[in-house]
Amino acid sequence: MVSAMILAAGESSRMGSPKALLKIGQKTFLQYIADVLVSARVLDIVVVLGADASEIQKNLGWFRGKILINEDWQKGQLSSILVGLRAVEQKDLHGILICPVDCPLITQHLIVKMLHQFWTRHKPIVVPVYKGRRGHPVLIGRAFLAELERAPIEIGVRAVLWNHPDDVLEYQTEDDGVLTNIDTPEDYQEKIVKRFSSS
Repeated sequence: MVSAMILAAGESSRMGSPKALLKIGQKTFLQYIADVLVSARVLDIVVVLGADASEIQKNLGWFRGKILINEDWQKGQLSSILVGLRAVEQKDLHGILICPVDCPLITQHLIVKMLHQFWTRHKPIVVPVYKGRRGHPVLIGRAFLAELERAPIEIGVRAVLWNHPDDVLEYQTEDDGVLTNIDTPEDYQEKIVKRFSSS
């Protein structure tokens, strides 16, 4: 089984409002990501909140997975991953899909293909690559989760990738959404609003 972790604990300081609650069409970023994961048959999903947790939780009535609070969210992304790792279903766990909420443009096709690569190519780490650049989400096999827990807090997932280059499968995709990171209102207007209003 592969579980998923949606990281939504950051302060969204440059955005000015919680990125988890920004909309793609009628869905928030959080719901958009979760729905894609479910459509790809990733059913064990954990959401990690931190800053603005109470506001975001008010909008999670639709979510049936685990909702966790990272009290140390100021320490960065890895601190949220560690909170999530303690809560995912460990029985029969083979890997974790790590999905930052500010990289919402994942697709069912992408997740299905990454899972297929994970199961058939027998590489414990799968990273999507668009035009030579690595993106999100990242799939990390169970064998490396203990090392991830010990990674330098300021480096996080990258430390595992750097330490084990031969264990990383770069999945080449034509899906540019793997590089779409939403940090500012300008990002949101340019990369989400304009994109979906013209589609």
